[in-house]
Amino acid sequence: MSDNHESKLRAIRERIDEIDAQLLELLNRRVKEAQRIGEIKASLDEPAFYRPEREAKVLRRLRKLNAGPLDGAEVEALFREIMSAARGSEAGLSVAVLGPLGTYSEAAARQHFGRAVRIAPYSTIDEIFRAVESGQNDFAVAPVENSTEGGVSGTLDRLTTTSLLACGEINLRIRHNLLGRGDGLQSVRRVFAHSQSLAQCKRWLDRNLPEAELIAAGSNAEAALRARDDESAAAIAGDAAAERYELKHLAANIEDEPGNATRFLALSTRPTPPSGDDKTSLLLSCRHRPGALFHLLKPLTDHKVDMTRIESRPSKTGLWEYIFFIDIKGHREDAEVKTALQKLKAEAGLYKNLGSYPASG
Repeated sequence: MSDNHESKLRAIRERIDEIDAQLLELLNRRVKEAQRIGEIKASLDEPAFYRPEREAKVLRRLRKLNAGPLDGAEVEALFREIMSAARGSEAGLSVAVLGPLGTYSEAAARQHFGRAVRIAPYSTIDEIFRAVESGQNDFAVAPVENSTEGGVSGTLDRLTTTSLLACGEINLRIRHNLLGRGDGLQSVRRVFAHSQSLAQCKRWLDRNLPEAELIAAGSNAEAALRARDDESAAAIAGDAAAERYELKHLAANIEDEPGNATRFLALSTRPTPPSGDDKTSLLLSCRHRPGALFHLLKPLTDHKVDMTRIESRPSKTGLWEYIFFIDIKGHREDAEVKTALQKLKAEAGLYKNLGSYPASG
């Protein structure tokens, strides 16, 4: 390298060092201000150290201010971590997820709350809900639907009985890998994975491991844990599980649908105020009458409320009866939404508002 190039690089690196020092000073100033907010919150009877609507507004504002070269998603991810570290200096928050550590649920929780949050892994979705209902943990993150397999039955069933409210949504791109300790596919006799992951990789498994025994596990991280102790076994899981359980990538991105994604809900005991761009989730059932579903949903059309999702599930209270999970745009305190929901509630046989929360970007 010429002296001229070396001189230019040295000057650029010196400017980067100077910027890093300025960033460090600003970050510590930000944390000190967050600590002052934490002191004020701590004096309240029921302090809310995490305000999803406030963080959503901050992130949207920063996306608008951003002029590049960082893209909007990178800016959001960076500032989520900054806010997570600042929030951690106010109070340590705990999030219940499907365990063991290394699941997509953990990845979703860290994507939403940042890495400073404490992750509490549980064996079942029911335990996740109970951990927050009992006050043992502050928040829960649970998978609610997959883009290829539809609704997650355990979460949908639990939403019918819980007192928890949705306070956020997380859309996580799912990249399945085949992980193991063996030297290649020829060594694999058994494949462990969550039942939904087995379904999402069915064509790949039929094509590449037609003789392998497919065994359902409680989570993909549990599958990785089981594969760690068996050289003739493999697991379908993500990169976090591979790193945590020291497994090799026998094959990467084996999901049948390349756009595979899972939507998670963050849940808490508190209602979330409006953020300016929100969703509301509802649980409904129809009264017995002709055109029941049409009449049930008509208030949404009348008040120009956009329905973004509807899913039906058999009710456990009666034969051939169904409950509907519905997402709409807007917050339940928005004028048109509020009026529509009042009329919808009067029409419904069963009505449960599962919460309003900031819509994900």
